[in-house]
Order: sequence, then structure tokens, then C-alpha cells
Amino acid sequence: MAIPPFLYNFVFRLNNTAILFYKKDMINRELIRKKAVQLTYAYFQNGNHNIDSAEKELLFSLSKAYHLYNTLLLLIVAVTKMARKRMDVAMVKAEREGLTLPSGRFAYNKFAVQLEENRMLQTYVEEQKNIWDDKVEFVKNLFLRIEQSEEYKRYMESEDDSYDVHREFWRKIYKQFIANNIDIEALLEEDSLYWNDDKDVVDSFVIKTIKRFDEKSGKNYELLPEYDDEEDKEYARKLFRVTIMNADQYQRYMTEASRNWDFSRLAYMDVVIMQLAIAEMLTFPAIPVSVTINEYVELAKSYSTPRSGGYINGMLDAIARHLIKTRKMMKTMPEPKVRRREETRQ
Repeated sequence: MAIPPFLYNFVFRLNNTAILFYKKDMINRELIRKKAVQLTYAYFQNGNHNIDSAEKELLFSLSKAYHLYNTLLLLIVAVTKMARKRMDVAMVKAEREGLTLPSGRFAYNKFAVQLEENRMLQTYVEEQKNIWDDKVEFVKNLFLRIEQSEEYKRYMESEDDSYDVHREFWRKIYKQFIANNIDIEALLEEDSLYWNDDKDVVDSFVIKTIKRFDEKSGKNYELLPEYDDEEDKEYARKLFRVTIMNADQYQRYMTEASRNWDFSRLAYMDVVIMQLAIAEMLTFPAIPVSVTINEYVELAKSYSTPRSGGYINGMLDAIARHLIKTRKMMKTMPEPKVRRREETRQ
């Protein structure tokens, strides 16, 4: 079964079989690679070659992604509180005019209430600013859009009051109205330039968190921690530092392995991406070569030219085989597939 790249954090091989561990942390290898590409490129382009300051910037950038995770969870709480305020107003009006009392199904959604009371989220709010407190009009407009949706109507009309139904409703609402929402992305960018580029990855973690929420855990359900342990933080530091300190050597490997390639047409971002990939292949023996190549090819598709993905795939394959052949890297790769031309019958 193919494993989506954003799910794996750590892989090693036992008897040539990939063994994969799922780790419960927000900052995973995919996000670290992404940030490392951005910060390594900036390091060489800006000319301010202070590696200690650059490393601090990398770790700060990663911490901002974790703040975004909590901020997006708090948006669910903010919308719920807005619904509650509007329901209270409607309740007073209904009692005064003898009208049917409004339903509190959405305002007291079982999942949203549990999230609001979550101890880890409350601790975050005590330590960090909740940006939604200053964006009341935006939260109101988001609530009104949700209220007018078909998903909301089906939810409000349903007689099923199970926790799973309440939680699943918010998972669908998040995907429909919060994920891939350009208005939210623009709003978040006003608060942090780091957030706009991180939102697609963080959205996937928020959706995963909603899906895994457990009613029995009550206030004590554990949200994703920033780091599960020091391993991923050390991976980020080492990947970044090793790439910068050995950049020239890695470019020589690129030249040695690919003498027939035309480097004059190579975008500088492609060079940075390949340097990071080489650093990962040589520095982290537990990560298979195929995983490294696949991850950096995907980054090339996002950050470089339209043709970079295919180009870097071929380059990294050639470089990895060269490093293995010259015994600079003690990893294995399958033999390259030989393409056979089908003989056409006359």
C-alpha cells in the first residue's frame, strides 16, 4: 500500500522491508524539509552568512507553524461562541414574542464544546494571543456562511445526537469553509508572514485532529504536541547545518555524477533542493534513498520551475547511485529499470 508523504515521519529498513512509525507530533519531516528549503535558499541569497542566526530563524519558523495549528483550532471555538451569542439574542426575542425557541444544536455542538474546554488549548490561550478576539466581524461572516450551507441545514434537521455526528459535521465544515479559504489565508498573513505558506500542511493536521477526537477523553484529550521528542528538532538542525557547511562538496558530487547534464540552465532553487537531498541521504542512514528523492521532487514541483520535478528526479537518482558506487553512502537502491522497446510487427 502506498503511504502518502505527509504521513510518514520516520522510516528504516529491516530485511529490505520498509518499517514505518507514525509519530504524534505537529512538526513532521515534510514541514521541516519545506522550511529547510526556504531558509537555505534565503541564507545563500541574502549574503548574511551567520549560520547560528539562520538556524534560530529555522526553528522560529517551525514554531510559528505550531502556533497556526492552535490558531485554526481556536477558529472553530470562535465560530461556536459567535453562534452561542446569536442564539442567546434569538432566545430573548423568541421568549418576548412567543416564538419557537431556537435550537442550540450548533451552538453547543458536542465536539466544539469539548474542544473549547480542552486543557492543552486553554493553556495555549493563556500563553499566546488569540487573534480571533480582534476579528469579530470576520468570525461573524464565517458563521453566517456556514449557517447558509446545505451541510448546516442537514445537520440541524438531523435527529441523530451522537458525538460522532457532531464531530463529523465539524470535519466537513472545516474542509469546506476553512481549508483552502483565500480570505482566511490573507487574514492570517497579516498576523504572520510565515503562516500563509504553511496553511495547507497545517490544515491536514487540524482535520486529522478533528477526526481523532475522543469523547471519552473529555478535557484531557491530547492535541498534537509541537515536537513528540527532540529527534525531529535535531533532524531540522542537522539537515540545515550539514547542507550549508558542505554545499560546495555537494555541488562537486552533482558534477561528478552528472557530467552530461547542462548546469547552466539549472535554477538556483534546484541546486538548493538537491544539496538538501544529498545532505539527507548522507547524514540520516535510516531514511531510504527513495523516500528522500520523492520528498525533494515534490518540493521542486512547488518551489521551482514546472520542469524541475522530472529534472531533479533524474539528477538525484544518478547522484545517489554515484555515492553508493564510490562508497560515500552505505545505502542500497534497486537496479534501474531497463526500458524495452516493443517490436512492431510488419
